[in-house]
Amino acid sequence: MYKHILIATDGSELSERAVRAGIDLAKAVGAKVTLLTASVHFHIFETNASAITATRDSYASDCEKRASERFSAGQKYAQAAGVKAVPLHVYSDHPFQAIIDEAAKNGCDLVVMASHGRSGVAGVLLGSETTKVLTHSKVPVLVCR
Repeated sequence: MYKHILIATDGSELSERAVRAGIDLAKAVGAKVTLLTASVHFHIFETNASAITATRDSYASDCEKRASERFSAGQKYAQAAGVKAVPLHVYSDHPFQAIIDEAAKNGCDLVVMASHGRSGVAGVLLGSETTKVLTHSKVPVLVCR
């Protein structure tokens, strides 16, 4: 059935549940897993107040730290389940496109992700990455609620 599952995470609680569901599925079908998280590129002009004081190096360091935190629980869960899970942190201003591109590049035959991540104004302004992946992906997408 599935041999390589890409599981996208943004670190939200719902996303973490999707990570566990994807790993459970991978275990059931004997698939390997790529855990993916995406960070936006550093921009000199920024509307996000927390990024205004950041330098390119400090921003990259913070992104790597957040990515590591996002992967931690999933990697532990995968290890306990006996599933090979490789973490992949990418930079992209369009996370949905990074998910689609990495699934294709890595030969993934399924994408697993949460139905939504950010909420409130951020979710409305950014749009739903899940909806964009569903709309544009040629690889099947399993959406977890």
